Amino acid sequence: MDVRVKICGLTQSDHVRAAVAAGASYCGFVFFGKSPRNVDPDTARALALEVPPGVIKVALTVDADDAFLDHLQATVPLDMLQLHGRESPGRVAELRSRYGLPVMKAIGIADAADLEQIDIYAQVADQLLIDAKPPKAAPLPGGNGLAFDWRLLAGRKFWPCPWMLAGGLTPDNVAEAAHMTGARQVDVSSGVERAPGTKDPALMSAFIKAAGGGAGRVAL
Repeated sequence: MDVRVKICGLTQSDHVRAAVAAGASYCGFVFFGKSPRNVDPDTARALALEVPPGVIKVALTVDADDAFLDHLQATVPLDMLQLHGRESPGRVAELRSRYGLPVMKAIGIADAADLEQIDIYAQVADQLLIDAKPPKAAPLPGGNGLAFDWRLLAGRKFWPCPWMLAGGLTPDNVAEAAHMTGARQVDVSSGVERAPGTKDPALMSAFIKAAGGGAGRVAL
């Protein structure tokens, strides 16, 4: 089964090129000061220019205000916004309209009750990122290397919009995760790093290969 792969938290141009060469369908850049993967808009612009057409450039933000997002869009050639904070459905719809970009909304999952958010946000987002809910004291909303119980998604046949599986994925478990959940898209960050914020080209290649990645370019 072909599975599209998003490599998130890229911070170096050689790692961007390695991700693309390995077959990544999405390249993600993090704009969140507490993250070891944080980049500023000028750095992100240089990185985004390394990404060839057809590979989707994604900006991950966390409860960002309009001023920052205005500057971000004016500076970085982006294809998609990823909202990884506590943005309401109304805020998702507002940003989708304001910037004219597809919006992916992250939803944290810890138990079956959290699945209710999927149907709510699917009405306003273009895609969903189904991630592990961070612990209450965690400083980061994602990229913590934590997985949730994939059985919560097993057997779900119909999704309101395209979605992506995230949370604790590695080259060793991504094939099992995709098979169990039926995910056709997966996201990885810490699972392909040699140190926090530093991607490992060999791990990125192994992850994409294990996922059955290199599924081709993404139509938006």
